[in-house]
Amino acid sequence: MDFRDYEVGDYFDEVFAAPGQLHGCARLLMETIASLPPGDLLGRQKASERAMLGMGVTFTVYGDEQGTDRTIPFDIVPRTIDGGEWDAVEAGLRQRIRAINRFIDDIYHDQRILADGAVPRWVIETSRGFIPECRGLDPPGGVWNHVTGTDLVRDRSGVFHVLEDNLRVPSGVSYVLLNRLLMKRNFPEVFHRNCVRPIADYPSRLLDTLHRLAPADRAEETPCVAVLTPGVFNSAYFEHAFLARQIGAPLVEGRDLVYDGRYVCMKTTGGLRRIDVIYRRVDSQFLDPETFRTDSVLGCPGLMKAYRAGRIALANAPGTGVADDKVLYAFVPDIVRYYLGEEPLLPNVPTRLCQSPENLEYTLAHLDELVVKPANESGGYGMIVGPKATPGEREAFAVKLRENPRNYISQPTLSLSRAPTIVDGCLEGRHVDLRPFVLHGGDDIYVLPGGLTRVALPKGSLVVNSSQGGGTKDTWVVDCPNGTEARP
Repeated sequence: MDFRDYEVGDYFDEVFAAPGQLHGCARLLMETIASLPPGDLLGRQKASERAMLGMGVTFTVYGDEQGTDRTIPFDIVPRTIDGGEWDAVEAGLRQRIRAINRFIDDIYHDQRILADGAVPRWVIETSRGFIPECRGLDPPGGVWNHVTGTDLVRDRSGVFHVLEDNLRVPSGVSYVLLNRLLMKRNFPEVFHRNCVRPIADYPSRLLDTLHRLAPADRAEETPCVAVLTPGVFNSAYFEHAFLARQIGAPLVEGRDLVYDGRYVCMKTTGGLRRIDVIYRRVDSQFLDPETFRTDSVLGCPGLMKAYRAGRIALANAPGTGVADDKVLYAFVPDIVRYYLGEEPLLPNVPTRLCQSPENLEYTLAHLDELVVKPANESGGYGMIVGPKATPGEREAFAVKLRENPRNYISQPTLSLSRAPTIVDGCLEGRHVDLRPFVLHGGDDIYVLPGGLTRVALPKGSLVVNSSQGGGTKDTWVVDCPNGTEARP
């Protein structure tokens, strides 16, 4: 495929350092693609799409008149990141995860950070993610955020910034694993020569993390781990089923569980079987109708009694959503300084809290320039990208801002980095973000090399979410950019 007509544009490009000039970590890959016979890359793209369809890789779009289940768009041209550059990102993620975990534990215990004024008390008292019923909980090993998906973006200079933290039930890692499977089929020799860091061990690392949480009385035997899903109508159900298969755990719904007065058990054809660890893909408020939402049918009555008694473990721990609040996000650099005594290694995107009258007025006056997001929504819903919105849309959004300013933050419209993407048979630049997945097992923190690159497929769009028309790419962390043979 010819790259001579590819427009780099006024953005940081993940493959091209300048028109016709490749980043070192992308050179071998792109030279290989350029050497393919005419039409070969497009043929591989279509074959990969058919493979995705055959594997049933779907996501759900709620409220779409054309149907809810879709295959997620996949682009065969991967994103490449130099290994040395990734090492710095990984160190920043480890630091951030440690600090956030200490913050969550403090918030549900002594709340020292509030007493010392490093985070304003109103942020927690008005947060939908803070669950008073979780006060005093002591998860195994003091770890709350076992699985985190942290969204990163690059600015024009190529510097990575944290866009948001996802700690409740972060999704997308199944696409990472499947994207890699497809890419290894298409470019196996480039993987070998570039020393692309492997990700295939993520399921085993996840299972090991879950096993470590098991109650002490189960230490001498293999713990029983289950994946708890809301059911087939959830947008991420494919991933729930996929991960359950990958780690060899039963996939259960709330109706499959029962609390027998001591333990949470799974109903089986052979009777009740005790569960030791639940990897939950259900929000905290729906886990136990006796403790949280009384109308929930997604959880198990009595589950929190067993949890408080130390007879079952949950990942992530209930209450971690307090750190998902985008208002709290603005204070994470201060959280890092407060608990670790270190400067943050990964910067935040500059953020204004609309709770402040001054920030609210600024946001309203510059709504045509800013991105404004609700504090507790996900999937790209409820936000507005000011430069892309119509005057009528901005006017309607301003009403929401004035009615509930605490629920919104505003940020500058970033010039997200772009990556070459196949569009109508040609390569065009499309904006991307990155979601690395982090496993926190207590003594160690594992960062999946690369993660999920999400692509805003509509031209000029900055919204990468699958529910908003986005697609995905494989992400290669390259240790041998010059094609050195892989180390044994």
